[in-house]
Amino acid sequence: MSESVLDVAIIDYKMSNLHSVQAACRKVGLKSEITSNQDLILKAKAAILPGVGAFGEAMVHIRELKLDRCIKDFIETGKPFVGICLGMQLLFTESEEFGHHKGLGIVEGQVIKFDFIKESEERYPVPQIGWNRIIDNSSGWDNTLLKDNVDGNFMYFVHSYYVIPNNIEVSIAKTSYGPKEYCSALSDENIFSFQFHPEKSGKNGLRIYKCLKEML
Repeated sequence: MSESVLDVAIIDYKMSNLHSVQAACRKVGLKSEITSNQDLILKAKAAILPGVGAFGEAMVHIRELKLDRCIKDFIETGKPFVGICLGMQLLFTESEEFGHHKGLGIVEGQVIKFDFIKESEERYPVPQIGWNRIIDNSSGWDNTLLKDNVDGNFMYFVHSYYVIPNNIEVSIAKTSYGPKEYCSALSDENIFSFQFHPEKSGKNGLRIYKCLKEML
């Protein structure tokens, strides 16, 4: 597989849900490889930055593997780039997770933790784990990887932190968890990022992978 151009390079920084992402790619007919090889990543038709774990540790791994420059170089090619969950957050300027950590700085904004004040008997556990709706927060999802989904579809979430982009126009979907409404998907030129896990979101999530295939 390494000898031919990949449809998708799944970026391996040694802490992620890589195989479930690859299984979703396989399901829709995308040829993918889990790799930290910079040449393979840069030659691929698209790249996915998945993520499960702590922001600071992830950035240490990314820098040690010299993937920070590789990710930025790939995005500059204009080819589709997808960030998933922690992979979405890593694109941002900084995070407050377990201290203060600098991110890749590709999308300007912050990553902060859910902070619920107990004003009633209703409780909202952190992390949020389970199904929740994505609501259209833009002028429509045409020309994005959500184009085959509809406003209000359910996706699967597992996270304690959420992103706040400085430019609200890049936010294409929002989700409510308790009293908090936050950005759950963004689109910025060739960057598409999701706080939820498309690979764990059933048919709705697979539609995202199918749209990525159509885009190549």
